[in-house]
Amino acid sequence: MTRVRAAIIGATAVGAGAVFGTGALLRRQAAIARRRIGKPLGEIAPDADRVWRRRFDAPPLDLLMLGDSIAAGLGAHRRKDTLGARVAKGLASRLERPVRLRTAAVVGSESSALARQLDGLDPDYRADVAVIVVGGNDVTHRVPHQVAVAHLSDAIRRLRDRGTAVVVGTCPDLGALRPVPQPLRSLSSRISRRLARAQAAAAAAAGARPVSLRRAVGAEFLADPHGMFSLDRFHPSALGYRRTAAALVPAILAQLEADAAAVEPETTDPGHE
Repeated sequence: MTRVRAAIIGATAVGAGAVFGTGALLRRQAAIARRRIGKPLGEIAPDADRVWRRRFDAPPLDLLMLGDSIAAGLGAHRRKDTLGARVAKGLASRLERPVRLRTAAVVGSESSALARQLDGLDPDYRADVAVIVVGGNDVTHRVPHQVAVAHLSDAIRRLRDRGTAVVVGTCPDLGALRPVPQPLRSLSSRISRRLARAQAAAAAAAGARPVSLRRAVGAEFLADPHGMFSLDRFHPSALGYRRTAAALVPAILAQLEADAAAVEPETTDPGHE
């Protein structure tokens, strides 16, 4: 959910002119948003890949993060505050088991980048669970919903074929971005909500568990933008990632449990019936 400097912003504004009847206004608002947000965080998220909660005496659970800058953790100043680390620590505490985090998410990614992120993994790597958060850049770059969702579905199927449980955090509501002026912010909100609904339906159809980030934490970002957003007022802060992880962990545990139940062997011995 980054590269806002090149998007919500220019490309969206040009295409939205017909909707509002004033493309020039939206282009001006896009320029204002670019100036307000800037690029104070750079393009590199903290490296949080490691085994979290090593103190637990059990084989580690392998957690894979895929998607854009939210999945990568841009906006957190310390690795322990990234989304991946927060999810890893939450899972470890609930399962009493170490969690080995692998972050393949890349800042600035659209849904089309999910295939490259998977291709970049070692051929013999298999995560126990993958978390995908993507969509913001598809909105800002005007990627058609059906195209973005097709890439997401393909990535889910590839992971499921490897035996990986998958949880998808759907596109956040871009209407929470205060630096984006109106009416551009309202337009971005409507588009991001439509994409989130399409992502949820596609994720469920492909065997993943969707989590609506708008419903789970959207109200908190609207109510406390200073606390929930980082310096650029675009990416989550440490608090924002903590609350987002808290919404994802229960869904991950539920998906792991559902997958385990689906492959449990029969307990009845046919020879003793």
